[in-house]
Amino acid sequence: MAGINADISIAMVAGESSGDLLASRLLSGLRPHLPDAHMYGIGGPKMAEYGFVSDWPMEKLSVNGLFEVLAHYRELKGIQNSLRDRLLAQKPSVFIGVDAPDFNFGLEEQLRRGGIPTVHFIGPSIWAWRGGRIKKIARAASHMLVIFPFEAEIYRKAGIPVTYVGHPLAQVIPMVPDIAAARSALGLPADGRVVAIMPGSRMGELKHNTIAFVQAARILAQRDPGMRFIAPMAGEKQRKFFSELIAQADLQDLPIQILDGQSHTAMAAADVVLVASGTASLEVALYKKPMVIAYKMMRASWEVMRHMSYQPWIGLPNILAREFLVPELLQHNATPQALADALWKQLEDPAHQAMLRQRFTDMHHTLLRDTANESAQAVLQVIEQHKRVPGFSPA
Repeated sequence: MAGINADISIAMVAGESSGDLLASRLLSGLRPHLPDAHMYGIGGPKMAEYGFVSDWPMEKLSVNGLFEVLAHYRELKGIQNSLRDRLLAQKPSVFIGVDAPDFNFGLEEQLRRGGIPTVHFIGPSIWAWRGGRIKKIARAASHMLVIFPFEAEIYRKAGIPVTYVGHPLAQVIPMVPDIAAARSALGLPADGRVVAIMPGSRMGELKHNTIAFVQAARILAQRDPGMRFIAPMAGEKQRKFFSELIAQADLQDLPIQILDGQSHTAMAAADVVLVASGTASLEVALYKKPMVIAYKMMRASWEVMRHMSYQPWIGLPNILAREFLVPELLQHNATPQALADALWKQLEDPAHQAMLRQRFTDMHHTLLRDTANESAQAVLQVIEQHKRVPGFSPA
């Protein structure tokens, strides 16, 4: 490998903190094979730990909801076009789009037409909504890396090369979380109930979810005055916005311990988690914790998206289980009282907690693969197949 890996360049785009974490696992598998390769594009701090250079702030892509994306369309399109032109000129050995499907698939399609092989890591929720997207994926991706076992067959049937690599988080998260160590790290008492509040990492998610989440926490505090509340924030910008929203709603009397990052420590420490739908709900499941999944968004976006679903679940733990293992409260159903009641029911049912621990443990084993190595090998094979580097042979 030495002597040729310096000639390899890998372009990547990750659009938010969960994508940054997932991409960093892929980079951890690639770097030992390609220690001198140039890796660049759009990413976050965890990717930077492996020498990745981000040419735009990752937060620029962290926009959710159909109409919210439209409001930022011009800026996002400008970034996409600039990156496309740069990559078509520089011809990286491969482009890897990490999640961010609305941004990445359009970019991948153009790069692939320009002769650059494209890998997409983390399949979009075509199995949940917008099922027609499979045709666009077939045009955009030379190869799919998927993290759930049932996804592979979907892509094979569509004629798209695919590799099931397991979920990177299944390797990162311990099979048995150390609750005592997590509580000690956060300065929490060993006894007493702890509730983690996780309204999302995107600014739009915080805007729509925070008030209902915190009001639900207030109701719980009235039922159990000794209950402790923790809220991990993805960054300083999110922390400030979260605090502002609480103050505007006159909820600052509820003592919430706001954390800088430390989401996994918060999950490990908690007895129950109120979590926005998304990757975080799967992380909570891997920590074997009871949870309530909730989500609110701009009304216009909700009216469009709710008609696109062709299965009853949106939370990843429920989708993987193919049943409602944990409650999902969406949009107008995500009232503070409903959220508080659902959380309280989870806290008061030891038999249900034990059942969830077993089901989530089984889920963890299913998702546990050597993701970093298997995804890296798939990327190296794509590079070799497209013969970007003559004589290249992955180790």
